[in-house]
Amino acid sequence: MSPMITSILILNLATGTIITMASFHWLLAWMGLELNTLAILPIISKSHHPRATEASTKYFLTQAAASALILFSSVMNAQMTGQWSILQLEDPLAQTLLTMALAMKLGLAPAHFWLPEVLQGSSFKTGLIIITWQKLAPMTLLLLTWNQASMLTLTMMGSLSVIVGGLGGLNQTQLRKIIAFSSIAHLGWMATIITKSNKLALLNLTMYILISTPMMLSLIFSSTKTTQDLTTTWTTSPMLAPLTMMTLLSLGGLPPLSGFMPKWLTLEELLTQNMAPLATVLAMSTLLSLFFYLRLSYSLSVTMSPSPTKISSKWRLKPNTSALLLSITLPPSILALPLTPLMKP
Repeated sequence: MSPMITSILILNLATGTIITMASFHWLLAWMGLELNTLAILPIISKSHHPRATEASTKYFLTQAAASALILFSSVMNAQMTGQWSILQLEDPLAQTLLTMALAMKLGLAPAHFWLPEVLQGSSFKTGLIIITWQKLAPMTLLLLTWNQASMLTLTMMGSLSVIVGGLGGLNQTQLRKIIAFSSIAHLGWMATIITKSNKLALLNLTMYILISTPMMLSLIFSSTKTTQDLTTTWTTSPMLAPLTMMTLLSLGGLPPLSGFMPKWLTLEELLTQNMAPLATVLAMSTLLSLFFYLRLSYSLSVTMSPSPTKISSKWRLKPNTSALLLSITLPPSILALPLTPLMKP
């Protein structure tokens, strides 16, 4: 793909998200989501590999169905209330339909099946866009309608997503699928807390993007695609291996790393609102996710099976790519826990 076409697609990708985030009219928000979807499709399928084409087709069908549901719910609400404002979603059926549509767009369980398949068929750079930038527009709509959305539906979907994200990643060896299930689990935390405290949901999203970005960039930098590849990461980038391990543990929510902050504040808020059973379900389900993060960290800890030194190195080293973004995002993804008092809503 030529640089000019890539630039146009990325510009459209950014424009679509910004239109949705800045709009208070349902048709404008829908138009932004459509522009966003159409811009990412060529980026997913640019390698012309059958798996990439399959991934872009699955992504298109899922997002098109979700967009149709959003349009249907907004038309229904406009018919009932006579207005198209996003902040005036009063019809109960329209609220439920919108919640389902946004869950499908984000990849919340039980509408999560497309996310691991699409991520597996995409490159790591495209995967980074899908799990970070592509979540902004639907999450903005969810944040705008947080006090009108169906609380029971979101709580059930959130809890189910955390469980499914933990269970789904246990038997995976492909890093992209593990990252997809990790994304589902983190979205579950956001969906659960959004009806109780929208500021905490925003903090969860911010921290997830802040930790996921350096993790994905580390994997791109070290050219690792499977758990087996992780065992030889130290041969190409010895300094990056322990930093990647700490980023993975931060994503799992282990103290004293940054990822512990949103989980800690979320559980505290749930307990304050007398939702101890829900907090227990989330905390116990997160242990499943933590297990596969620990497994990946173990693979990174130079645990390769005994073999001659000459075959432990990769036979071809990639030229050094720009590590500026990685250098900027890595420190806050690991060391932001002391800022908790400033972040607390």
